[in-house]
Amino acid sequence: MSITENLTPATGSDTLPAGPRHADPVSPHGGRPQSKVKTLMGIGAGNAVEWFDWAIYATFASFISGQLFSKADATSAFLATMAIFAVGFVARPFGGLFFGLIGDKVGRKAAMTFAVALASVGSLIIAITPTYESIGAAASLILLVARLLQGLAHGGEMPSAQTYLAEMAPAPKRGLYSTLIYFSGTAGIVVGTLLGAILTMTLSKEQMAGFGWRIPFAIGALMGLYTLIMRSRLKETKQFEEQKAAKAEQGNRGPSVFSQIIANWRKALQVIGLTVGLTVVYYIWSISTPAYAISTLKMDPAAALWTGVAANIVFMIALPFWGKLSDRIGRRPVLIISCVGAAALQIPMASFVRGEAWQLFISMSVMLIFIAASASIVPAVYAELFPTAIRTVGVAIPYAICVAAFGGTAAFLQAGFAAWFGMATGALAFSVYAMVLLLTSAVTAYKLPESAGKDLNG
Repeated sequence: MSITENLTPATGSDTLPAGPRHADPVSPHGGRPQSKVKTLMGIGAGNAVEWFDWAIYATFASFISGQLFSKADATSAFLATMAIFAVGFVARPFGGLFFGLIGDKVGRKAAMTFAVALASVGSLIIAITPTYESIGAAASLILLVARLLQGLAHGGEMPSAQTYLAEMAPAPKRGLYSTLIYFSGTAGIVVGTLLGAILTMTLSKEQMAGFGWRIPFAIGALMGLYTLIMRSRLKETKQFEEQKAAKAEQGNRGPSVFSQIIANWRKALQVIGLTVGLTVVYYIWSISTPAYAISTLKMDPAAALWTGVAANIVFMIALPFWGKLSDRIGRRPVLIISCVGAAALQIPMASFVRGEAWQLFISMSVMLIFIAASASIVPAVYAELFPTAIRTVGVAIPYAICVAAFGGTAAFLQAGFAAWFGMATGALAFSVYAMVLLLTSAVTAYKLPESAGKDLNG
């Protein structure tokens, strides 16, 4: 199944423009239309780069702590490194507000382009930061600044990219096209993980500590530069241009962005309700479970790493199928299947992981297939909730707050429950916590009006 077929700017109609089947859609700007491949590559590459940046920091955290913090206390250095990782989540809501306003005032393209540029600057800074031995605590401070920049960029990247994609996609296939967001993002995580495996296998420990850990960040900066060029050549969406022109005709009068955000506060709560369950189980089953298997169940690190990669590939394969199904039967049924299914299987699948790679693969794959049902279409659902004037910022702020508060603390709580209540009781307590959040998302989805194929003009 290809997600590059029939990509046209959404016109509010479920029919494609007249003409030969091979003809490109009419450009919202007139003249030669924008290539559908160019559109998808511009969106997907930038999203992959930002998720790649996020993944490699976690992958190489132990090397970063040894180079950019004092070696006097290795444990404290590692904890400080992970604390700075958490700071990136704290910065996301501010990035959501900043880039959301750019996306709704200046344009979706401008927000996407600036976000990937800022993330790339952060990667470059980390790649060239002098060691703690060279400049002392300034090295740690520079790392903090770089992660703050990347946190701001991540807070704006996904909302602006998914808004652009939703507005450019044909309404009858918006669910299918929205799968590009998590598909490309997960691809970035997989590439980052594989790069970590390759480097650790080809370089010695001394080489990895000396310069090897810097290579992924330099690659991320170069990839970001390439994506920046790609995105700068994209065209703005028809919906934004029409809304901008209409506002200009009225002398830029009308309600302010902030007054419209306040007026749509219930929709912001719906974004949080939909996101709260997904963000926790996604971070746990896509990213944290292999680390849990290594540290707690003493699984071979290489086996856990490759198993995690394989399960995430299963997740990527499942995304387009759920997206296409939502275009046929609606968004609400797919969201409810996802949340209720993941909630029902959380305890059985968590209990099934006993230290063997095949057990880890089955558990991760089963959970990620159900998680994929929500992940595939929430970009479309978010876009379908809000009017054009606040479609980016209306999603960006509540989404970033929810991810920071729940997704950013998921791994900490998973480990914390085990430490506070014991291994078995802690694991059960965390599973119950995840199930409650998933059921909250299921109830939110049940109360949503069906929006598949909705006209995004206005």
